[in-house]
Amino acid sequence: MEDLHSKKAIVTGAAQGLGVAMAEGLCEYGVKVCILDISPNLQQTVEDLCKKDFDVIGLQADLSDQRNLPSVFDRALELLDGELDILVNNAGIHKSLPAIDFQIEDFQRILQVNIMAVFQLCRLAAEDMKKRGKGKIINIASVLASQGGFHASAYSASKGAVAQLTKSLSNEWAKEGISVNAIAPGYYETELNHHILIDEKRYESLVSRIPIGRFGQPRELAGTVQFLASEKSDYISGAIIPVDGGFLGR
Repeated sequence: MEDLHSKKAIVTGAAQGLGVAMAEGLCEYGVKVCILDISPNLQQTVEDLCKKDFDVIGLQADLSDQRNLPSVFDRALELLDGELDILVNNAGIHKSLPAIDFQIEDFQRILQVNIMAVFQLCRLAAEDMKKRGKGKIINIASVLASQGGFHASAYSASKGAVAQLTKSLSNEWAKEGISVNAIAPGYYETELNHHILIDEKRYESLVSRIPIGRFGQPRELAGTVQFLASEKSDYISGAIIPVDGGFLGR
């Protein structure tokens, strides 16, 4: 992955969980990373990564605010010295509720963050990447892009949209040197899955369906991100790659 050295990346939602693990994976190969996140943990995460001699910048951003996203992107680009090689659209929110109890406002906010912000950032990144005739866009979908999940109507709908958007954008931009792929994580030990981790019955039911026999650790996503961001994956575009312990093959 030597070709990653000195590349510039934006990683959204990387103040914690899967995002910080993916950002760190890129940093390990010399990528300069700008993290976009609304989390109050952002500054601490940036400080922790910088202590490892990684080149990381944090930018507080509300990705549900569509009107402000272009200016947020422009600021991130400025912090990356005006260059962008890699975009990782990881930020996502979830609310576990029966569909009949879902408030329309909550459903809309999940779609704003999980798919509308992805679409906006993909377009903004592609506009910049086209100038140099190359770039890597990595969207984070989910195994729930293939399955309906349980009490996950908004999240599943948004992640299904991410998967289809990835394919559609690949059709448009691959010929211009911009690879657009998605990773579909399975079940990981993160805050997003806290409601599952504390429900012993549901947790055991899910683990029994994962051939590897456990939930994943966030660091186990890093290798796939490194690969998709590197030149070694130049002939891959429009792919949805599950990293799920074999869950979808069960």
